[in-house]
Amino acid sequence: MIKTTLQFLLFSGFSISAFGQWQQSAGTAGLNMQSLLTNGSYNYAGGQTGVYLSTDSAANFSLSNSGNDNVGPTRGFTKDNNYIYTCTSQGAFRSSDNGTTWVPKNVGLTNLLGSGILKVGTRLFYVGPTGVFISTDQGDNWSTAGLSTTDVRCITAINDTLFVGTNGSGIYKSINWGASWTAINNGLGGSTNFRAIESKGNTLFAGGQIGTGVYRSIDYGANWTLLGGGLVSGSYRGFASNSQLIVAGSFGSGVFYSTDNGDNWTTINTGLTDLTIFDLELNDNYIIAATNTQGVFRFALSNLNLSTSISDFDVKNAISIFPNPTTNQINVKADSNIIGAAYTLYSNLGIAVFSGTINNENTLIEMENLPGGIYMLSVGNSSKQIFKVIKR
Repeated sequence: MIKTTLQFLLFSGFSISAFGQWQQSAGTAGLNMQSLLTNGSYNYAGGQTGVYLSTDSAANFSLSNSGNDNVGPTRGFTKDNNYIYTCTSQGAFRSSDNGTTWVPKNVGLTNLLGSGILKVGTRLFYVGPTGVFISTDQGDNWSTAGLSTTDVRCITAINDTLFVGTNGSGIYKSINWGASWTAINNGLGGSTNFRAIESKGNTLFAGGQIGTGVYRSIDYGANWTLLGGGLVSGSYRGFASNSQLIVAGSFGSGVFYSTDNGDNWTTINTGLTDLTIFDLELNDNYIIAATNTQGVFRFALSNLNLSTSISDFDVKNAISIFPNPTTNQINVKADSNIIGAAYTLYSNLGIAVFSGTINNENTLIEMENLPGGIYMLSVGNSSKQIFKVIKR
């Protein structure tokens, strides 16, 4: 993807002391929780006993597991405009009613045991001990997408590039939807086990094994650096991020956050009764943590004094588009803070073709009826980012 930033304002991150504390979510005490998802006003938590749902910003959860795996853990979630998906010990499940009921979607999965699930554009990816699987029909059918002899534990993407972390083989990336994979382990120092990986704009964060910590790459995984800046050595199992911060969850040392893209970190553990974190998530008002033995906790973002206005954050890291080149449509993936911003698509002559508003985290712009050529997409209000889009 070719991208040129004409104007943007940088959010200045700095480390502060957090005086707030975590609150345990009602309905989760004593539970093992391994995965989280925010979808608008709905918050989902999954673990050893299935899926739990909250409709009050993670203050209260109740079991919402009808039809989902009830014999093993729910280890991951993803979503699209129509469905919520789970990744479990018994395969993939899909819900069309916000988690009230679930149906299995396992046709083509040769191993049901899953470690992660991810939606990228119109594709779904499911990873587990026999590699990567892909679905192009919202989970109705799956096919193999490489690494069939590799135990894959986590997956993320930057635009149309996939990244996976494995158990024993390090990190791989694919630029062709899993048709081929390339090992990208430079700088990992022999660390081969990765159970969490996160993309924050064009920056990657990966959670290493015991004795290591969090690794960061700013060049699509070509090189990795082990981070310090307040992070303790150990295994990291979960991340969450938006344009303003990255949050990391460790195995035994709690939660850390950074507002300068991982250069410096602050611990926020007051109120946590279990410091082993398996996943993290963000909604509009809270950091949410899934713990090993004590369920779900939430921490108010207001304690961190972060700005939330569109003009105050780094627009460059808040927006991405894919696929590019395209034949019919592009997907504008935007951080939740930029919802409400305007966009305009221009021809190569500078003529506005059409305009609209970013109305959710994934906004589709139809280009099927436009002639082939080069277009420019402007996104943002006072701070704008310009994307060069190629229509075939």
